[in-house]
Formats: sequence, C-alpha cells, structure tokens
Amino acid sequence: MSGTDDLMGEIDETGKRLVAAREMIARRIVGQADVVEQTLTAILCGGHALLVGAPGLAKTRLVETLGTVLGLGANRIQFTPDLMPADILGAEVLETGADGTREFRFIDGPIFCQLLMADEINRASPRTQSALLQAMQEKEVSVAGQRRGLPEPFHVLATQNPIEQEGTYPLPEAQLDRFLLQVDLSYPSRDNEREIVLSTTGVSDTEIESVFDAQSLMAAQQLIRRLPVGEAVVERILDLVRAARPDTEEAHPLVNSSVSWGPGPRAAQALMLAVRARALIQGRLVPDTGDVAALAHPVLVHRMALGFAARAEGRTLGGLIETLVGDVLKTEAAA
Repeated sequence: MSGTDDLMGEIDETGKRLVAAREMIARRIVGQADVVEQTLTAILCGGHALLVGAPGLAKTRLVETLGTVLGLGANRIQFTPDLMPADILGAEVLETGADGTREFRFIDGPIFCQLLMADEINRASPRTQSALLQAMQEKEVSVAGQRRGLPEPFHVLATQNPIEQEGTYPLPEAQLDRFLLQVDLSYPSRDNEREIVLSTTGVSDTEIESVFDAQSLMAAQQLIRRLPVGEAVVERILDLVRAARPDTEEAHPLVNSSVSWGPGPRAAQALMLAVRARALIQGRLVPDTGDVAALAHPVLVHRMALGFAARAEGRTLGGLIETLVGDVLKTEAAA
C-alpha cells in the first residue's frame, strides 16, 4: 500500500472508533453533543480542557464516562482552599526496613494517572494551582529535586463553577493558556431533561464499554497531526487570532476598544490541531473555515480579557468573538 492508502486506512479505522465512542458516551450524557465533541477534540489533540458550567450539568459524569470509553486510568481531585501541592503530586516518606536501615520512598499522588479530573479547580490557592502547571505543559512533575514522568497519555479535565465565586482564586493567565479549549456547559432542553430524569433515577445505571485504550488513543493523536490543512484555513486561523490582539496593526477596531489582553501563539496552535480533530470526529478528511468558526469561542474565550470600560458597557467576550468570526471569517458564527 502507498503512504496515502495507509493514511486513509488509519483515518477510516479511527473515524469508526470515534463514532462508536460518541455513541457510547451519549448513552450516559444526554443532550450535550457539542460539549462531548469539544471535549473529545481537546483529548484527540493531546491537550487539556476547562469545563465551565453551573452545578449539576454532568461535568463529573462526563469525565468519568470519558475515562471508561477511552480506556484511560482516571483519578479525581476535589480542589479546596486547604489543598496542598503534595496532595496532588505526592511526597517522600521515611521508611525503616526490617534490617533497621532507613530510606526515603516516594508515594505517588493522584496526578499520576492518564486522565485527571480537577474538580472546582478555582477553589484551590494559587500555590496549589501552580502544581499543575509543569504537569500540564511538560507531562512531568518535580518532587524533592527529582523529575518524575507522568503516564502517557496525560490529560487534565478541570471543572469550574462560574456562579459561586466567594472563596475562589481566579486561574492565572499562564494556567488558562495551558487549556486547549474552554468548554461551556448550558442547561438542557426540556426533552433532554426529561430523558435525564428518567434514565438516572432508576435502579441501575447505563452500562458503557471501552472503545479505545491508551495505545490506540495515542495513535489517533499522532494521526491528527498528519491530517492535511488547506492554506486558506491556515490564513483564516492567523487572521482570527491576530485580529483578537489589541494595539497591533491587525487588531479589529472593536478589540482595540474592548480588550485588555489577547491570545498568544498557543491559540493559533490550538486552532490548527482542533480543526483537524473536529473534521475527523465528523467524518471529514480536511477541515474548513466552518471548523475555525465553530472552535473560535472555545479556543479564544479563556485567552482574552475585557477591559473595565467594556465590562461597564455590558459587553461580553462571547459577543465579541462572534463579531470577530463574522467580520474576519466572513461567515456566520457557529452556535
């Protein structure tokens, strides 16, 4: 087989697995198709996602379901104000052997897993939040002067409650930038909520099975990087990201008057990977500008900040990004 035939065969096999994975996830997560697609997109890109939504919108259930369907070893950490870095990373303890000798032994913390759920991440202090920075970027941690690699693949799915802000610590810009996507969860429709009520208040829960394992998932992540991207899509990605940066030559006029800081190069990198993943999830070989429009909000919203005057006027980042998509990409913003 030629290289192209090999690639097409891998794409076809991975596409079938992704269809099966989405169907499996849909058995337990009702009415959140876009949320599931965006979260899968982040994982297929090898990145992390920040899940933002009110309590009770199945954020925890989604992460648990993904761990099972993707065949990943998952751990959960409930972030609280008194959580310490050692509670996440682990610590060395002094042990005495049978012969009386003493030596230090490292006990792994919950971060040593393949899929980490950081629940209500903004409730921990900045010191504890910073314990995740190296892990999210370099896939390793430093404890007692030694670097320790994390299992592969390693993904963080963090949840954040946008309503209860008392006693929380806003995530620093450096950490927000390490999340490939911000996935916003909204309330379900009436029909979906009816299905949720009926399916979750019975005697037994819906059974799900693994579709991927760690090796096949990593193969899919490498496949994403081999998918072709047209020059027109690359240019639209650059146009959008550069238009979102205030006080630059290519800045959109509304950005200059509203935004205090904009996205860096990681936003363009995230879009390049995410449009490929979205195309593959939807059964397409090549991404288009519609993928850029659909992913503009989850890629940009946590990488920008409105100025005080814009907030006082009632402007929102969601509305601003929708305007950018319409003006820069010359298309209607994706819902």
